[in-house]
Amino acid sequence: MSVRRPMIAIPARFSESASALRSRAGVVSRKIAESVYAAGGEPVVVHPYAPAGQISDADVAARLWFADGVLLPGGGDIASHRYGAVPSPSAYDVDEEQDAFDLAVARIALDRRLPLLAICRGNQIVNVALGGDLIQDMDDACGNHRHVTHPIEVADDAMLAQIVGPAPTISCYHHQCIGRLGDGLRPTARAADGVIEAVELQAHDGWYVGVQWHPEDTAADDPAQAALFRAFVDAACDRVAA
Repeated sequence: MSVRRPMIAIPARFSESASALRSRAGVVSRKIAESVYAAGGEPVVVHPYAPAGQISDADVAARLWFADGVLLPGGGDIASHRYGAVPSPSAYDVDEEQDAFDLAVARIALDRRLPLLAICRGNQIVNVALGGDLIQDMDDACGNHRHVTHPIEVADDAMLAQIVGPAPTISCYHHQCIGRLGDGLRPTARAADGVIEAVELQAHDGWYVGVQWHPEDTAADDPAQAALFRAFVDAACDRVAA
């Protein structure tokens, strides 16, 4: 008997509109869903419910009872008060309900040792959940990372190096990035301008990779990016088989 596909929980992103829908939407990137499915996982979209930006970890944990793994995707900016900063004029698509839900999901996934892949905003969410902060406007601090592809350097001893190799080319779209690292996080890849492009957790027995780029952009054609999704789903498969 074959092992079932692992259930990968993906918090939806709020959108003012979506093709074929007549009202506001809760959506997930088709490329992310396709990348998870191609890697052997079953993508399950979860509605981010946190009215007035408030939700208990216990309530979110109860909703994630089914999850064999969690993928925190990209999206809008995180409210700066979540990491003790004054808002930047360049901030966009801030949503308190989305923030509260995503932060709770990050804490639960880490606490339960659920395999967790965090992409772009998701990477920033985990950093903030662990007490870190963000550079709010990279254009002022270190340069443009919107609509950019570039190589990165991955640390030789990082788990990520075994997955994507030492110098993959990545697809980026972000104007914020990790500033002060959250507790236990270690940078495992950087761009040529010094921006942290990936992190892993030290002294943690769960599977966690946070990447600042969008591996889903090129996973259909780039074996290195597809391998990241496979490694993540394989870790979730191990939980199913256990």
